[in-house]
This record gives sequence, C-alpha cells and structure tokens, in this order.
Amino acid sequence: MSTEKKRKRERDGSAPKTKVAKIEESTHASKPAKSPTPVPDEPAPVAKKTFEDLGVIDSLCEACVALGYKHPTPIQSESIPVALQGRDIVGLAETGSGKTAAFALPILQDLLDKQQSFFGLVLAPTRELAYQIEKAFTALGSLINVKCAVLVGGMDMMAQSIALGKKPHIIVATPGRLLDHLENTRGFSLKNLKYLVMDEADRLLDLDFGPILDKILKVLPREGRHTYLFSATMSSKVEQLQRASLHNPIKVSISKSSHQTVETLLQYWNLIPHKYKDLYLVHMLSEAIGHTAIVFTRTVNEAHRISILLRSLGISAIPLHGQMSQSARLASLNKFRSRGRDILVATDVAARGLDIENVDLVVNFDLPQDSETYVHRVGRTARAGKSGKAVTLVTQYDIEPFQRIEMALGKKLPQATVEKDEVMVLSERVGEAQREAVRQMKTLHEDRGKKGAAMRGRRKGGGRDAMDRDEG
Repeated sequence: MSTEKKRKRERDGSAPKTKVAKIEESTHASKPAKSPTPVPDEPAPVAKKTFEDLGVIDSLCEACVALGYKHPTPIQSESIPVALQGRDIVGLAETGSGKTAAFALPILQDLLDKQQSFFGLVLAPTRELAYQIEKAFTALGSLINVKCAVLVGGMDMMAQSIALGKKPHIIVATPGRLLDHLENTRGFSLKNLKYLVMDEADRLLDLDFGPILDKILKVLPREGRHTYLFSATMSSKVEQLQRASLHNPIKVSISKSSHQTVETLLQYWNLIPHKYKDLYLVHMLSEAIGHTAIVFTRTVNEAHRISILLRSLGISAIPLHGQMSQSARLASLNKFRSRGRDILVATDVAARGLDIENVDLVVNFDLPQDSETYVHRVGRTARAGKSGKAVTLVTQYDIEPFQRIEMALGKKLPQATVEKDEVMVLSERVGEAQREAVRQMKTLHEDRGKKGAAMRGRRKGGGRDAMDRDEG
C-alpha cells in the first residue's frame, strides 16, 4: 500500500490497529472506567439575619435601618426572640455588644400595643450611660413617639420632677436618684411598671448600690413584670440579684471571657521611669496628633492635672471625672464626640458603658486596678470591627501588677520601643507646662475649699439638699 493511501485511511479512522492498541482496548474493556474524583461544592453563603427575622415589627425595623443597624449582633439575635415571648432574661455580654437595642426593641414593641405611662424602667450604674440609653430609646422609638425621662444625680431634682409629671413611657435612672424621687416626689409611683432592666448589673453592685436596689425592688410590682438583667460577668452578687428579681429566666451568653479583647485591637506596653511619665505621654500624643485618644488615670486629681498640662502644650484635651458637675461631664463628652477636643483625660467613670465612635488610641497613664478594668478601658477603641491601639505606661513600680494583667489576658503583650533622646528633647517645654498645671490646680483646690465652706454654712442654716446617692 502506498504511503499516500495509508495516510488517507488513518485520517478516515480506518487504519488497522496495532497490537499495542488492541491490548490497551482489551484492558479498558475489562476494567470499569474510574469515575472522576468529586469536587466538593462551595459552601453556600449563610444569609445574615435581619431584625425582621427576629420578629421585630416594621416600624422598629425602619428605625434600626435609619440608625445604621444593618444586622442584629449576637446578643440581639439570641435575646430579642426570647424577650418577645415574654420571658425574663439574664444576658451575659461585654460592653459594646449591642445590649441596649437588645432590651429596648422588645420593650418598645410591647409599648406600641399598650401605650402606658411609666411602662419601663432602666437602671444604669453611671450618669453618662443613663443618658446614652435614653438617646437609644428615643431614636429607636421615634416613629412611635416614645417619651423618656432621665433621673440622675448632679442635675436639678425639680426639673426631673416636672419631667415625671409629664408621664413618660420610659424612665432611665441611676439607683440613688431614682430612690430619691420614689421617696420625695409626690404622686410618683411605679406600681404599674411592666418592664425592669438592670444594665451593667455587675457594675451596679461594684458601686455598692446593692442596698438601694433592694429598696427599689420592694416598691416595684412582682406580678406582670418582665425583668432583664445584663452583665459582663456572673458573680455571686449578680446571682443573688437574679434570684431576688427575676422569675424563671432564660440565660443568654455570648461572653466567652471577661478578659477577652477583640482581634482588631493592637496592645502594647512601655517600660519607663516614673519621673518621666508626663514626658512619654506628651511624646506619644504628639506623635498621634490629629487622632482621637482617651487617657485613663487612677485619680480625679491626675485627670484634671494632665488635661491642664496638655492644654498648656497646645494639645486639645478635656477632663472627665466624677467630681465634675453633670452638665460639665456631658459637655466634655459632647466636645470629644464632636471632635471639638481630640483628647479625653478620664478616670474609670469612662471605662464602661460609654459608646464613643472612632477612638483611635487608649493610653493607660496609670495602671488599672485589675485586669477586668483593663479590658473595659482598652475596649473604648477597636469597636464595631474597626482597628485601634492601646498603650500602657508601666513604671518600675507597676511591673508585678502588669504581669498579673498579662496572665489574666493569657498572653504576653509586645513592648513598644521609643527613643529616649526623642522624649528628653521635650523636657524644658513639659517642665514649664507642669509648673503651670500645679499653679492652676492649687487655685482650683482653693476655690473648691471656699465653695465647700459656703455650702456647709447654708446647710447649718436649715437648707436641705436632696441626698445624691449616685456614683462619683
């Protein structure tokens, strides 16, 4: 056969098979063909829950969208359906987990059907947290025209009595001032109360509000009342409060550890000589100029002194502590929130409960008293999935307490490196600012002494101030 004919037959598929080809065909025929290895399907994306999925009505869902609440947080997903079933709740969750909406939405939804004055009471450990909760209720209930009143120490009782006379739906209060009104405000009664919320219950008890809470619970109705207790930790005191105030509650816990910090938080410490603490703080804040920061101190005196020191150096700082009047405390918070001031110098009154957006840096100028306070302090930054940074100044006197904090956290924190020469360049300027801060603090203490003497004189003359049992 010619070469050309062979090629033609091969193109037509009629070329004879070789011996090797026949063997391969026989082998293939005798063994079943292997099926291809199955490729696992990609897991279908899990659709995030909505507030509507939890049973929240449309008007409240619209309010959530308007406030930027796109999807429920874990504590909201777990507790709202239970609350809508009419059950009492013990909720364990950290600050910043969305607890306020978790208890506000079920209360507002029930209020829409019943429209009753003095419908709900929320007890909070600090004045700032009380105002924050009231704002959340007002915003979430804007479409149903909810009326709220805030009862806290440091504010005029007469104005608060007038607010109570307008029969608000929701009262948000610190325990001391609420008891003052229950005992002294004519016509004010909570005998028809339907909802009681104790927020930050562990903090309420840490501030020795236990005896006051006992008195309040005695005048509240037991029957027909729903009670929600929210706490970061479940101590023996909180358990006693639960047994005294809740009926067959459901426990909802999303808090794995009271010493847990979020992954987006970068934490450092800096070992420095005690006498140079002011220098290192000024250097750090000068490096972070244009960013927001909260500087935590142990005492009221230090918070005020450092704020004066920083302002003398042209750094926009403002203090926040328990010895300021309530109006001054609110003014400090509002200025910081609106970026009127970049630095908030605060005691632990700002460590828990406050939801301040976009805090870039937390500085522990003084070491906190325990690891739990540390977690709450640094939790003021890196909120809602954002990143943040926390730096703790550790002196030669703080090494052992700081190691205990690391042990509770379960990890060693990296040490920040700062060139000492860069810090010491600031010595002269900071020294002048320190002297100015001492001078202003001396004047402040003298003024307070004069006011205190005048107040004592008025009281001896028969004047009576309403006792303020609120926190410092």
